[in-house]
Amino acid sequence: MDYLKAFLVGGALCLIGQLLIDKTKLTPARILVGYVTAGVILTAVGVYDPLVEWAGAGATVPLIGFGYALAKGTEEAVMNLGFLGSFAGGVTACAAGIAAAVFFALLAALLFKPRDKS
Repeated sequence: MDYLKAFLVGGALCLIGQLLIDKTKLTPARILVGYVTAGVILTAVGVYDPLVEWAGAGATVPLIGFGYALAKGTEEAVMNLGFLGSFAGGVTACAAGIAAAVFFALLAALLFKPRDKS
């Protein structure tokens, strides 16, 4: 049942993103930024936590989950470090994901020959 919940929530988030691409003039970059921002805002108002508890990876793996992780890391750091935690908490919480993204981007750049689309 956990797999079904994760599939449904993750699929719904992807469906919303695809509809935004198809039906609006928003660029993919703006949609990505919107998803991260939505994750932070929904976490701040307390709406996203119950969804994460219910759907698990279906709510934390998509890009909106990155915003959730940033907000949770910042929240914990502010409780522990005070005001200074608002600057370091999000990056600390997402450091592994950021490092993996940089590493695999470097690996892809080394393994594949880039070329123009034309």
